[in-house]
Amino acid sequence: MSGAEPQVRNRGLLTICVMAATIMQALDTTIANVALPYMQGSLSATQDQIAWVLTSYIVAAAIMMPTTGFFAARFGRKKLLIVAVAGFTLASGLCGAAQTLGQMVAFRLLQGVFGAALVPMSQAILLDSYPREKHGSAMAIWGVGVMVGPILGPMLGGWLTEYYNWRWVFYINVPIGVAVVFGVAAVLTESRLQDMRFDWFGFTAFSLAVGALQMMLDRGQLLDWFSSREIIFEAALATLALYLFLVHSATAKQPYIDPRLFADHNFRVGVTLIFVVGVILLASVALLTPYLQTLMGYPVLTAGLILGPRGVGTMVAMMIVGRLIARIDPRIFLLIGLGLSALSLYEMTGFTPDVSSRTLLINGIVQGFGLGFLFTPLSTVTFATLPAQLRTQATGLFSLLRNLGSSIGVSVVMFMLARNVQVVHAELAQNATPFNPALRALPVEHFWNLKTLAGRAALNMEITRQAEIVAYMNDYKLLAILTLAAAPLVLLLGRPQDRQIGAAHAAAMD
Repeated sequence: MSGAEPQVRNRGLLTICVMAATIMQALDTTIANVALPYMQGSLSATQDQIAWVLTSYIVAAAIMMPTTGFFAARFGRKKLLIVAVAGFTLASGLCGAAQTLGQMVAFRLLQGVFGAALVPMSQAILLDSYPREKHGSAMAIWGVGVMVGPILGPMLGGWLTEYYNWRWVFYINVPIGVAVVFGVAAVLTESRLQDMRFDWFGFTAFSLAVGALQMMLDRGQLLDWFSSREIIFEAALATLALYLFLVHSATAKQPYIDPRLFADHNFRVGVTLIFVVGVILLASVALLTPYLQTLMGYPVLTAGLILGPRGVGTMVAMMIVGRLIARIDPRIFLLIGLGLSALSLYEMTGFTPDVSSRTLLINGIVQGFGLGFLFTPLSTVTFATLPAQLRTQATGLFSLLRNLGSSIGVSVVMFMLARNVQVVHAELAQNATPFNPALRALPVEHFWNLKTLAGRAALNMEITRQAEIVAYMNDYKLLAILTLAAAPLVLLLGRPQDRQIGAAHAAAMD
């Protein structure tokens, strides 16, 4: 290990601690979703306002993730991880105790600020704690938390909300966080410190770009996109801030994000693919959860349980990959993962509200397998040829793009869903006239009788329901096409085994 790498007293306990930290952070991206209607009533918020409970956390985490490398180098990994877990735990308790919407949003922002470092820090620590030949197994272990957390979040959130209270969605982090703090303090020794300057201009420009983009995506549908001055301003601000950030990063001596990261070919392709994986991971869950509850009539707990097999499939696939990745080209696993994900999404384009629970469970397992085959080899290949001193910042950027993919994916599919419902409703309603022979043939007492107000209302409800079904199908088709379109990128990745052998030989010669 290099001098910057932590010395491990107990690798097993350290793995458990960083896994727990990863699962805490990953769970909180989705665990609150099913509890939003209950929070909305308790906090006296509108549907638009309660969405800030989710977006404030994502935006804060996205902005702060790239700072992980600087803080780890400046203050040490051990101090940073302890402070991050302690702060996340405190913020979780405050979220559970929040009495107003303002308090909840503020505490979620705080939770995102502290939680931003947990995933990239845990990934970097595991990479440095395991020898290079075991990186595949280490990433399989770590990936379970990152991938399974968001999938199991709705199930756990539904169970806690149903049998206890929505506040326990946040309180559950407190005992776990306290245990992780003591565990990390006991087994992780401090890394070597580096005297680094913080790039405030780069940080500010990057924060404005990410924050404005997320605001635009969150409020675009509500404000009718570019017909709103607010959306135009946010789009212009995001574009200008991103331009200033890129120019500054190319010219500054110590930029906020080190451009040397993008000199590595595998890293460039890897972060592009993880963006797509982020879209698939959360966008499909964000669509399926309301589909189960609104169109199929499943209770919140049952809807959460239906999503459980995805997590099981992901864990099984990751265990398989962890054992075989040292002997099989990781690109093969990536192609299999994309193929299974696309297959499951294509099958979902044929879902109707009378689809059986068995079909839903099997489809979830297949999709879980696909995601499991994607994440571990992608993490291994992306960081295979990066220098150790860039790993912490690289893992932060890797997690950032996964989160951005998730947030952008959710915003886009929800916008497409609402738009397609309107379009399909208008197309179907054209046939709902007294001149339609099928409607004229209905008996007078039929509940779709166009001569009565109740009949017209009932028919409109059914048209809306059918329009929603078609809109969901179109969204799943869009995700399936995106998944298949990402497959050629896998062929651009280099074989990490060959390059690792060359790097090891060069190190030995030195």
